[in-house]
Formats: sequence, structure tokens, C-alpha cells
Amino acid sequence: RYRQRHLLSPSNAKMQNDQGDVVDIYFPRKCSATTSIIGAKDHASVQINIAKVDPQTGIMTGDQYTYAFCGPIRSMGETDDSLNRLTDAAGITKGVYEAN
Repeated sequence: RYRQRHLLSPSNAKMQNDQGDVVDIYFPRKCSATTSIIGAKDHASVQINIAKVDPQTGIMTGDQYTYAFCGPIRSMGETDDSLNRLTDAAGITKGVYEAN
């Protein structure tokens, strides 16, 4: 019984890529609105990717803006306001967010 528990312990669990290099299983993210770490068990969190567009052609460039929002921000209904504020600050939108 001890041997089974020992074989399944997290210290022995290593994720490897095709080349055999050990890679991390989980990369923590930070909430774009609050800069707090989004935990692995925060199942209400979302990540929104907005494509960068070439202004002359209107075609996507392949790059993107990435915004992550934690569950508490979403449960308060502040995601849309935060996204508007962040995209205004980045220059993606103009004049959408105005603080009262």
C-alpha cells in the first residue's frame, strides 16, 4: 500500500514533451483587472484574446492582446467595464471607457 501511494505522489509526476524535456503542468495567470493570481481552482475565470489587425488591410496579423479575468471580477459583473478600460488604455478602442 505504501508503494502505491509513493508511486502516485506529485513529486514523481513529471510531464514531458515529445523531446523528453520536463515541462510545467500549470502556468498561473494574473487577473488583468486586479493583478491578483488566478488560482488553478478558479473555474469561473476566463481568458479573452483580441486579434491585432493591420489598419491598412483590415486583416489579422497573427498577434493578439490577451486579457484574463478572475472569478470574483466576473461574479461582480465588472468584466465588461474592466475590458473597456483596458482596451482604451491599450489604444484598441477610443472613448468607450469614461470614468465618472
